[in-house]
Amino acid sequence: MPDAGPAATEPRPDGFDEPHLLGANAPSIDLSRIALPPPLRVAADFGVLDLSEYFAETSGGVRTYLLQKARYVEARPSLRQVLVLPGDRDAVADLDGVRCYRLHGPLIPLQRTYRFMLATRSLARICAHERPNVIEVGSAYAAPWIVRRATDQLAVPAVWFYHAHLPRLVNARGADGSLPRRLAGAAVQSYVRAIAKTVRMTIASSEHVVQQLRAWGVERVAKVPLGVDVDHFHPSRAVRRAAVRARLGLPEGRIALYVGRFSREKNVHVMLRGWHDVAHRTGATLVLVGVGPREVRFRQMAGTNVVFLPFEGDRDRLADLYAAVDLCITPGPNETFGLAALEAMASGIPVLAADQGGVAESVSLSGAGRCYAAHDAGHFAECAVQMLAEDLPRLGRTGRAYVETHHRWSMVFDRLFDVYRDVAAG
Repeated sequence: MPDAGPAATEPRPDGFDEPHLLGANAPSIDLSRIALPPPLRVAADFGVLDLSEYFAETSGGVRTYLLQKARYVEARPSLRQVLVLPGDRDAVADLDGVRCYRLHGPLIPLQRTYRFMLATRSLARICAHERPNVIEVGSAYAAPWIVRRATDQLAVPAVWFYHAHLPRLVNARGADGSLPRRLAGAAVQSYVRAIAKTVRMTIASSEHVVQQLRAWGVERVAKVPLGVDVDHFHPSRAVRRAAVRARLGLPEGRIALYVGRFSREKNVHVMLRGWHDVAHRTGATLVLVGVGPREVRFRQMAGTNVVFLPFEGDRDRLADLYAAVDLCITPGPNETFGLAALEAMASGIPVLAADQGGVAESVSLSGAGRCYAAHDAGHFAECAVQMLAEDLPRLGRTGRAYVETHHRWSMVFDRLFDVYRDVAAG
């Protein structure tokens, strides 16, 4: 289905003041003591409180999901949303129907883009004051437990959106890992079950994860795939292809793109090992965009035809970059969904993915790419060489049609709020 412009039901980001909502200029306060501001949209028929530790200035998927939900709510007067996010200080800011509380929390060791959510007293006050119909927990560190403690006296049901595949992150090599790693993975499975028992529903964004959770003993699971802004990530941006490449110092010829964190569980090291062969055989260039704890190591591994770019927080520049390349690579086998791959498809760019996790599911359903054996650098190289010789624009058009039909954000949040209402109804 060709894109005929913005859909009437698709919330548009124009005018959405993201820096203001996130408290960029809000004064520091003590949310455990001060009088809280009056609730917004008191006549709204449904309200959700979102709380997550997976949110930082340079984070990706969860940040995108929460801010797109805020855009959706802002455009619908019958809804209201409260965001509770960690930060370097306490603050509060409002948009139309959307409020964001930032609670001071310490940095998480080894994940220093993220902060713990430890302000139990402040959260209890916020929940009692805002009185949402449902609370969505979006992380798995301290947040689930302080939500449980904070809401013990409130008749507010909670759901858990399972954004990170925890046991697979601990045991990144599955059954081939060491015994201590497998034991750690089993312990984290028990932890997942324990969190799931504290909420009314666990939400997962792919069938792969739904089935995995059920196999681990999680009984109440709902599938809600994530979405993409199909009007912002659009093939028409390719008209600026040459200018974008020139601005970034990128060469002519085929370019593959990775967008994400530079961390071990993303399997960037497997991609880099295989890229030596790909570059030799095709002359293609690999561009990596992001930040993370393994960046120095990955730079050391990189050979010829590899370019590193910093994290890109500007949505327009990121969308232009997708449309200026030929192929998107998502090597991480532990993705619960993979928003970067969906953004690439919306931009008309096909995807090469590891054959495990949520991205592999999207590639299979869309027909817009290929999958290779996760952890196998040689098989990655063979598949990359084959894809770079294919009709990539044709595959890109296939991916674009798929996301237009199945993954507009309005569709996602219509489904999600149906789940919320079912949960709230008991």
